[in-house]
Amino acid sequence: MSDIAAFATLRPVAPFVRASIAWHVLALGSALLVPGAAPWALGAIVINQLVITIAGLMPRSTLLGRNISRLPAAAAGRGEVAITIDDGPDPEVTPAVLDLLDAAGQKATFFCIADRVAAHPALAREIMARGHSIQNHTARHRHDFSLLGPRAYAAELGRAQTILAQVTGQLPSCFRAPAGFRNPFLAPVLNCMGLALVSWTRRGYDTREADAQRVLERLTRGLAGGDILLLHDGNSARSAQGRPVVLEVLPPLIEQLRGLGLRSVTLPQALSA
Repeated sequence: MSDIAAFATLRPVAPFVRASIAWHVLALGSALLVPGAAPWALGAIVINQLVITIAGLMPRSTLLGRNISRLPAAAAGRGEVAITIDDGPDPEVTPAVLDLLDAAGQKATFFCIADRVAAHPALAREIMARGHSIQNHTARHRHDFSLLGPRAYAAELGRAQTILAQVTGQLPSCFRAPAGFRNPFLAPVLNCMGLALVSWTRRGYDTREADAQRVLERLTRGLAGGDILLLHDGNSARSAQGRPVVLEVLPPLIEQLRGLGLRSVTLPQALSA
């Protein structure tokens, strides 16, 4: 079965994607049946494909399917935010992150790469034991993730689900795409697996920014209840002193949360209440 045929068997498809499919059919039909319409039809298809590509490169876009970039209103009303930490677990950085969170009484969601969980199962179980949540960030963190078809998406996410469930004892309910990039094939696969796509409200760019103050400013500018914040324990940039930036950002970030009367909770906790 081709990827297109496989995609056709998946439900539901986002309204924009359904409209795009209809647009392609209409354009192709016009090119075949209407004399002189072929250039216009080709142009229409190219424009539509460009819009789809741009939507896939916008991590917070909802054109390609449901995408959670903020916590529900009820969670925001309770003064909850979600600190989410990607690309781990990292045997050097993650334990220090856990200690900082525990000392402050805050809970976080770790979007883990399943192969790293398989390599460090005790550390993954420690994340769970301390009351945090582990969610799906793919099996391998493929750089070509946004170019995959439905069968490849199903294989990548399915393998991650299996590994994470075997190691932690809990099946993830949330998914985050590498860099937030994706294509129209992803949303139906997530739906079939019972996974919710989660992006973020604000990010610190702490994988490339060595200045902890700048990262902090990006995360806290306009900070409010309901925000989903993105940091990294894996692939974290290093400060001028050689320290992972996430470890320098977390203490003042948590202090600002307290000053605003906010607290960080896990995504499953915020999304289920």
